[in-house]
Amino acid sequence: MIRPFLRRHVVPLARYLPQTLQEPLREVWRAFAPRSVAHTGRIDDAAYLAHVENEKARFDAQAEVHDLPAIAHYWSNKYLRPKLETFGFSDPEQFFANTLEQAAREVRARRARFVSIGAGNCDAEVRIAQRLRERGIADFTIECLELNHSMRERGAALAREADLSAHVLPTEGDFNRWQPQGQYDAVIANQSLHHVVNLEGLFCTIANAISERGVFVTSDIIGRNGHQRWPEALAIVRDFWRDLPIDYRYNLQLQRREKTFRDWDCSRESFEGIRAQDILPLLIERFDFDLFLAHSNLIDPFIDRSFGPHFDADSPTDRAFIDRVQARDEAEILAGNITPTHMLAVLRRKDGRGDGGNATRTWRHLTPAFCLRRSP
Repeated sequence: MIRPFLRRHVVPLARYLPQTLQEPLREVWRAFAPRSVAHTGRIDDAAYLAHVENEKARFDAQAEVHDLPAIAHYWSNKYLRPKLETFGFSDPEQFFANTLEQAAREVRARRARFVSIGAGNCDAEVRIAQRLRERGIADFTIECLELNHSMRERGAALAREADLSAHVLPTEGDFNRWQPQGQYDAVIANQSLHHVVNLEGLFCTIANAISERGVFVTSDIIGRNGHQRWPEALAIVRDFWRDLPIDYRYNLQLQRREKTFRDWDCSRESFEGIRAQDILPLLIERFDFDLFLAHSNLIDPFIDRSFGPHFDADSPTDRAFIDRVQARDEAEILAGNITPTHMLAVLRRKDGRGDGGNATRTWRHLTPAFCLRRSP
């Protein structure tokens, strides 16, 4: 009872208090945070249920889940998009659409069956379904597995507006306890894996749920738990931090000024990044990779929702700063000094091929094994 009271009545007011009073209140909040979920991976305790209620409340009224500041679009169009285009797509949704189109054409004799786990408002799934229909793929369904009732309702409305209700099917379900009925030609995980506690159980379920020629296709975050930086990356981020104007160091999400970049563990209060660092090792262990495209690390804090809005995407000075961070980021990743925090991947059931090697399409030498972060 204490945690819901704090979330509803104290946290909103705390944002208007002086900085000296905000941090003590955050410590009170953390004291009631169900942190055991991140450390134990258990899904049968009160901590998990508390996280679920917190997550539901967070997304109940959130119609736009993937909005990013303008500087993020400057960066992605200049640096990420050219990488993606070498693989035949320009953005993650086109990546999903291309993969689902290929899967559907391989099963022409029957309806192609897809499922998206943790689909949220189903907005991406509706747009993917529109692309499939425009490409002549007419006989398919995308089940949108989502726990939040409000988000499923918004998804159903979007599907109706696009005349896609027969194709996009919002379905109630918790991916930590998912028990699919039958098999799928593709399982989609679009920025949902980093919210999953029971990764081992989910990956086992997915391996059993995809058909013999089916694929598991994902775009997700694979950095340190809670979207924190590992020490080797944190040191470099803080070096760049010293060059930022003081006004740019105000954290818009946590409502605090950060003279030095303060690594915040998002998983303390939600499922954000709850087991992000376990995703890649478990995928390598349990699946084979058709495609693996890994990217980015240092750039993340500067283009995210906490600090990214401070940057003017039309300012030569701000763009030059982002360019410098990107250049260092890519050089350090390619040298193996830091590991990527993002990936796009197409996977299949394990068949003994191992890590992939020549069978896996990658950008440069960034194979799944190379991108594993190993403790010193």
